Amino acid sequence: MIEIERKFLVINDSWRKNTTRKYYKQGYLSRHPERTIRIRIAEEKAFLTIKGMTVGATRAEFEYIIPIGEAQMMLDNLCEKPLIEKYRYTLVHQGFVWEVDEFLGENEGLIIAEIELPTEDTAFNLPAWAGEDVTHDARYYNSNLSENPYQQWKS
Repeated sequence: MIEIERKFLVINDSWRKNTTRKYYKQGYLSRHPERTIRIRIAEEKAFLTIKGMTVGATRAEFEYIIPIGEAQMMLDNLCEKPLIEKYRYTLVHQGFVWEVDEFLGENEGLIIAEIELPTEDTAFNLPAWAGEDVTHDARYYNSNLSENPYQQWKS
């Protein structure tokens, strides 16, 4: 499976209307640049996700449902710390589904919007609340936020 995703910093709160929200907790078993292996609990479901190296805005992604109790044990005992905690909001803008991640804990204050696209050259209009494109800035990858949390960045 292939994932094509663009990421943008969120610059205002106008996106908050007409959204649904889920709490996510996730950790990484591997943060190798060529592959990441993530455990995630999203509300009442748990997933094992393996992602390949990003080339442009594209990477291989494989995701599997796993028992929630086992996921919690892996988060507690095997995943590198700190864990990523966030609220994910889902909304539609001009026919595209956007996911806005509002980070908690050591990444509090960071809000990133993501859009998944069918091809890298698919045209779309940015919502008024989407700012700088950070797709190619590795600091904003969740795996890197677990190693170098947003609150530790220097201005």
